Amino acid sequence: MANENKWGSNIAFILAMIGSAVGLGNIWRYPYVLYSNGGGAFYIPYLFAIITLAIPFIILEYGVGYNYQASFTKAIVKLKPKFEVYGWLLPVGIFIMTIYYSTIIGWDGIYFFLSFFKGWGADPNTFLNVNLLQATDSLSGVSNFIPFIAIFMLIGWFFILLISRKNLDKGLGKVCKIFVPLLFIVMIIIVIFSLTLPGAYIGLAELFDPDWSLLWHFDIWMAAFGQIFFSLSLGMGAGFTYASYTEDNIDLISSGICVIIANCAFENFAALGVFSILGYMSLQSGAPISEIVSQGTTLIFVAYPQVFNILGIIGLILGPMFFFTVYIAGLTSILSSFEVLSISIQNKFALTRRKAAGILCLVGALISMVYATSSGGYILGITDIFINNILVIFSVFVECILFAWIFKAERLIDFMNGRSKTFKLGNWWLAHVKYIIPAILVVIWFGGLGELLRLKTTDSVIILTGLVLTLIIFSVILTRLPAKSKEWFETQERIK
Repeated sequence: MANENKWGSNIAFILAMIGSAVGLGNIWRYPYVLYSNGGGAFYIPYLFAIITLAIPFIILEYGVGYNYQASFTKAIVKLKPKFEVYGWLLPVGIFIMTIYYSTIIGWDGIYFFLSFFKGWGADPNTFLNVNLLQATDSLSGVSNFIPFIAIFMLIGWFFILLISRKNLDKGLGKVCKIFVPLLFIVMIIIVIFSLTLPGAYIGLAELFDPDWSLLWHFDIWMAAFGQIFFSLSLGMGAGFTYASYTEDNIDLISSGICVIIANCAFENFAALGVFSILGYMSLQSGAPISEIVSQGTTLIFVAYPQVFNILGIIGLILGPMFFFTVYIAGLTSILSSFEVLSISIQNKFALTRRKAAGILCLVGALISMVYATSSGGYILGITDIFINNILVIFSVFVECILFAWIFKAERLIDFMNGRSKTFKLGNWWLAHVKYIIPAILVVIWFGGLGELLRLKTTDSVIILTGLVLTLIIFSVILTRLPAKSKEWFETQERIK
């Protein structure tokens, strides 16, 4: 592998993986998931998902990635040439996710600009859905192009290009070294201030009030595993790709545990701030938390602007800090997912990092313009469900079969135990990656498929059909195109 695709240190690898995990999902998704799935009771399935899925799978993904020192696709070709089409299916799918993530940071870039003078006005909900997004819950608004949104999305793509075209350690590695610690610092400031707000206790009491009866419901367990998939980027190829760039002396077990702890600490800490603010809003308005709390982008772009309005001049300080934090979280996540397809293209077609980054950014920026329409939010929601509930879970299942059975996961045990400073692998780990995780994934996948089937509108079927065809067509094209690199079929393994 070329030197431009190597980390300068193992610390850079760990920071990059933390940056990949600590993303938008921790800020706009997790607090709502925690609240709506039993509050304090949610921690039982949450911890169960970490132990039975996250830890064993991350160790497996890191180990196989380290061994092949190559892109995800190239490693799949080396392991099982007939599976090359799957080796492209995942990177293409994750690139689709990268595109709609660019939409969210585009929106956030607008709000960062507006936060200096509270440009969303007295009614943030109307501003978001009517004035800014001009939102429609169908494909009818796809012809209504919104230049203001497009401009901020293109600014995001410029940053992606600027960073991803540089050598790994000077580009992404440098960004993570600076901004991942800064991300934590800014969030700590916001949360500490939020905890001092009058009424913060109302939100915290509501958040952690356990509803033990929900533990008997299948949905709460599905939500826990879904959150772990989403927030840790399991099965999205970033962990595999980043591990392939590491130095020979890396402690992969400890690194994986460090990433999981950092991610879980961040998202639970962020939830304290979110619900402290909602408690303050409840006290001011007299409305119960259940009427104020909302999911996803509404929480970021409606609830937070409302509280910044109430806070007066303090809101002019906290507002820019918050939206800057969201932007950095989104950018680090995007750069991680972008790398999966970029390095695979570099490996097969002998492209330089600059050329691959330039091509993908151009393609991504052009496709992303569909989200700069009145139907953008609607398309984004359906695409998000498809990628996270169907494609990623399917991908993790296939990886477990390929890595645990065909690669033979037992090959990793002595090597990884010899470098581990935490705990050692054994038969418990093999049982998890060979039997338990695949069984869990089958259940989760059918649960996610059920959610997708509930989208019965004609427009949703059109969008889903388009996504499936795009994945298949581009994966087949990239598979059939002849390799330009002489090393495409000559991957060197580090673990004998």
